[in-house]
Amino acid sequence: MNLLPVGIIGTGKYVPERVLTNQDLEKMVDTNDEWIVTRTGIRERRMASPEQASSDLAYEAALQALKNAGITAEQLDLIVVATVTPDMAFPSTACILQEKLGAKKAAAFDLSAACTGFIYGLANASNFIATGTYKYALVVGAECLSRITDYTDRNTCILFGDGAGAAVLGVVPEGRGFQSFELGADGTGGQLLKVPAGGSRYPASPQSLEGKQHFIFMAGSEVFKFAVRVMGSAAEEALRKAGMDKSEIDLLVPHQANIRIIQSALNRLELSQEKCMINLDKYGNVSAASIPIALAEAVEAGKVEEGSRLLLVGFGGGLTWGASVLVW
Repeated sequence: MNLLPVGIIGTGKYVPERVLTNQDLEKMVDTNDEWIVTRTGIRERRMASPEQASSDLAYEAALQALKNAGITAEQLDLIVVATVTPDMAFPSTACILQEKLGAKKAAAFDLSAACTGFIYGLANASNFIATGTYKYALVVGAECLSRITDYTDRNTCILFGDGAGAAVLGVVPEGRGFQSFELGADGTGGQLLKVPAGGSRYPASPQSLEGKQHFIFMAGSEVFKFAVRVMGSAAEEALRKAGMDKSEIDLLVPHQANIRIIQSALNRLELSQEKCMINLDKYGNVSAASIPIALAEAVEAGKVEEGSRLLLVGFGGGLTWGASVLVW
């Protein structure tokens, strides 16, 4: 079977209006701006309003992506939402988004791969188009991490924010689009980054609420070591599959978790910081929304043009990792 070339034909993003700065956090927990910036690179993050859920953020990002792609919601064949903060257990956030958009003919499902979710979503959706099954797909990373963050835990509350990023996928000219995907998982590290309660293992109970089991737990130093290792190896494997050298990359769009992790990846790939999209100082870690927000901002800023060679790479809970090389 001859596969069709698939790429991103439109991007969009949305971040809530409310800003939570490091100075705000200084009033909430025992921390300070210098400590946060030095260790993470984060200066502020966005917070959803009480009436906003992940689908609302996804909707705004999706509208922008559809407009930039020059298609209507009715033309979509598939909607994939990557999230660890769905509106509810079911229906899926993708189905809620489908209804909001009026994408009547689109199949819709959620995907859970934590911070790697957007790349997993791209890999899934691109296959439907490459085989000719579908023509257009919408992939969204959307998160309201503020709802699962413990703002009395100074180790985690400084890291996370809310937002959504979206991409419309379609057939592109030969030689353009996705050149490779590298996806991976290591379930033995699942206990290092998790929200323990709320599922079938530990349903919500007075005990789970009292024990703060519905908030993010992260073994920070272990996750950091994993991230530094896997960001480089996943990127190198995606480049190998694409038959491309690291020197050919025009822009690295990494998961925005920690500036030291990003700098480690840049060093391993021998890329200058000018060839990297960094916005975690403004938004913090937005999990599955992190890469698509950064990608949309790179496009807006003119850092991406026709023929640009991009490398997307991320890691997350699961533990999971993913990378993709694409030619714009």
